Amino acid sequence: MTQSPDASLLTASPWWRPDPGTSLVIQGGCRLTGAYPISGAKNAVLPLMVSALVTPHLVTLHNVPSSLDVAVLANLLQRLGCVLNWSSGRGGLSLTVCADHVHPARIDRDLVVRMRASVLLLGAVLARCGEACLPLPGGDAIGSRGIDFHIAGLRAMGAEIEAGGGMIQARAPNGLHGAEIAFPHVSVGATENLMLAAVLAEGTTTIRNAAREPEIADLAQCLIAMGAAIEGLDTHVLTIHGNRPLTGAVHAVMPDRIELGTMACAAAVTGGELLLENGRRHLLGAAETLLLKAGVALEDVADGVIARRPSGRLNGIMVETQPYPGFATDLQAPVMAMLAVARGRSVITETIFEQRFRHVEELRKMGADITVDGRVASITGVDQLRGARVTATDVRAAAALVLAGLAAEGETVLDGLDHLDRGYDRMAEKLEACGAHIVRSIV
Repeated sequence: MTQSPDASLLTASPWWRPDPGTSLVIQGGCRLTGAYPISGAKNAVLPLMVSALVTPHLVTLHNVPSSLDVAVLANLLQRLGCVLNWSSGRGGLSLTVCADHVHPARIDRDLVVRMRASVLLLGAVLARCGEACLPLPGGDAIGSRGIDFHIAGLRAMGAEIEAGGGMIQARAPNGLHGAEIAFPHVSVGATENLMLAAVLAEGTTTIRNAAREPEIADLAQCLIAMGAAIEGLDTHVLTIHGNRPLTGAVHAVMPDRIELGTMACAAAVTGGELLLENGRRHLLGAAETLLLKAGVALEDVADGVIARRPSGRLNGIMVETQPYPGFATDLQAPVMAMLAVARGRSVITETIFEQRFRHVEELRKMGADITVDGRVASITGVDQLRGARVTATDVRAAAALVLAGLAAEGETVLDGLDHLDRGYDRMAEKLEACGAHIVRSIV
């Protein structure tokens, strides 16, 4: 029995073929070795795909990951009137988007509720078409991620917005204009949304307390390649000079720093050694220092990063998630899985999302010694995790449970594979090539 692909996803993304089976079966105890290719970044490719909406000319993206989120967003773009063309080569997937005709009324609830990044359509469609109607976006259940900053910023740029009944209705009959915008605290999504709107607005927009994540700069570089004028990359103050003539662009999606950090943990937790092809260690920010402190060896080589555990057990560490260049909240769950078998005690403080410890109970089923008090998790390393049946609750929890299964004794069955598929490009297949005993199955 196989899982039938969603016909609408196949129309937008013909490459999308869910693997047979609804669960991952992992036999733990295998040492990972070999080359693991790091894909294009999940957190970069989605806003880059949306950026094609701000120009009627062709936008081509290389190094696109073959993930479920990409397929869902491709379907949304197609329903908005875009024409998509896919190609595949040695460098992976490439996507060319033609958005010469965009229809703002065709944003569908069934797709929007599947992914948080769909909120980025609001700024781009509103700026391009003068109106947008968007169901409230969905995504991972990891805490409150309101869109107040998005709405307040667009209102400052002249938009008329009503939110209620599960819908956002926005109009800018006279177009958007530049504005001074200051976020109360850093928001990656709001920074991206307002940047996309600002490149088509009349005048200059300044975003203060802007996010500094590398994915923000990747989006800005693509917009600049189209002809946008953006200053302040990699700083907390972005200045966008709007309403410049925009052309098409060709842009390669940056490598996924979260997948890099996750697979570094996988190499360490299995006592193995992986060449993380295309990985860029400097993108890890504070996570690099903490991984080294935990006992993960990282070495830059010509074609990526080598990750391994030199000897002995890993060390407990103190972790606090912070906006970039701090320790990424998206690495919190995978690092917790690694620390579950480290020597001594570790403490992880989650400052970004208030419900991002939902994977703790699943790790406990595998024998992890973890207690949670509010936003603080205390981990006492155990000698050995044991296999169990567990369920992924979000994208990063899914990766963490894969790591725990690799490190555990016996068999682990992971349910909730939609979460893994949403954020990772063929993770199980790539791990199997590195020696993991991992297979999709109906269990």
